[in-house]
Amino acid sequence: MFLGAVVVLTAGIVVAVVLSRGSVRTPGCTVALPGENASAYTFTPEQMNNAATISAVGAKLGLPPHAATIALATALQESKLRNLEGGDRDSVGLFQQRPSQGWGTVAQLRDPVYAATEFYQKLEKLPNWETLPITEAAQAVQRSGAPEAYAQWEPQSRAMAAAFNGQFPAALTCRNLTLAAPADLAAAATGELGAARLSGAHPAGQGWTYATWLVGRAEALGVDKVSFAGQTWTAESGAWAPDSAAGPDLSVHQTSAAQVSE
Repeated sequence: MFLGAVVVLTAGIVVAVVLSRGSVRTPGCTVALPGENASAYTFTPEQMNNAATISAVGAKLGLPPHAATIALATALQESKLRNLEGGDRDSVGLFQQRPSQGWGTVAQLRDPVYAATEFYQKLEKLPNWETLPITEAAQAVQRSGAPEAYAQWEPQSRAMAAAFNGQFPAALTCRNLTLAAPADLAAAATGELGAARLSGAHPAGQGWTYATWLVGRAEALGVDKVSFAGQTWTAESGAWAPDSAAGPDLSVHQTSAAQVSE
């Protein structure tokens, strides 16, 4: 039986905690890569939603995971992966880009797709950016007053970039989500991934790129089920599990508006 909800302020991030009889259910998204020494990194659904968009834009531009790692480390340092309305001086958005420095208008910079695209375009102009350390590349684009601060986010960013670029199956899970009403999935996928059609057969890497993006964006897009390569994630379970009925192709299901309003 549902009893209520509280709001916890942790490290500057507001986290909704759902209370049910005998349990505490905290919304969260976790990236866990395989390996004996691999770590798991947990973020709020809001943060992972933004991370999914940043990574997808990089993939759409044909950039390698290293680019997404740099972009994610930058956004973690600048905004903690939140689309902020303001910041230092006239800084706004995920990357705290400044209209006065030619990044774009406030409205443009509050658009995660636009902001990420601008970041990647400036990154690509750096000589040998593909081989630069994360902190050097991020600083060359951002010109921050704390140039060494980006390095602390490298492990988390590498893990997210690897998951969102389809390098590891079922590496991202999101649980205890509050799903929004179903959004225009084709429009979101076209704008971020450059692919309107997600369902169907895909090579493994591309399929897991799409599937992971869907899980990361599930709360905002109203996605309650994703299946690929014999595994299924559901918003109800919050986990991936083998599913004999899933088949090899990618499939996605969105919740109905009626279910959201209940």
